[in-house]
Amino acid sequence: MTTETDVRKSLTDDLIAKTRAALDRGELTRETLSAIKDSLHALSQRQELWHEADYPAPAEGEQQSRYLIAQESDRGLSLYLNVMRPGKKIPPHNHTTWACIAAVEGAEHNTLYDRLDNGSVPGRAALRARSVVELKPGTAIALMPDDIHSVEIKGDDVIRHLHFYGRPLETLTERITFDVERGTCKIMDIGVKTKS
Repeated sequence: MTTETDVRKSLTDDLIAKTRAALDRGELTRETLSAIKDSLHALSQRQELWHEADYPAPAEGEQQSRYLIAQESDRGLSLYLNVMRPGKKIPPHNHTTWACIAAVEGAEHNTLYDRLDNGSVPGRAALRARSVVELKPGTAIALMPDDIHSVEIKGDDVIRHLHFYGRPLETLTERITFDVERGTCKIMDIGVKTKS
């Protein structure tokens, strides 16, 4: 008998295999990344695979739990489930690898930014907000390595969103976080510890 765990493993293995094949065909482009986003979006629609019983919400007093769902290797494609409480904010940052996010449950507000300076002055950066994307069930977003976004969880409900990266978050030691008001930037830490 096929279990929910078997279905989840089969679908996530398929996502990783298809993504690897697409990336191996050539250079990373927004078109390639859009196709990866669409595959992740299809997986996010299987809400029964991402429920509270297997992936509990953060404990009271905490705002985020991050679960490692599937990984190609310790330096390869990595899929996570983020479960976040209202009030969680992640400041503007890049990823230094591509990222796709798809909503399973609840809304995540992503502000996308343009960087106005050329990065030539260490520790300094000028950003301008370009648009806000509300990621809710039925929506997904794709970010290139240098794209900059911030995240805010509004409302009253815990959210569950799939995050898919070209490399594990734990290896992204050069990510930059930005302080828009001060015009500064610095290396970003990993944040919460990933759960398996």
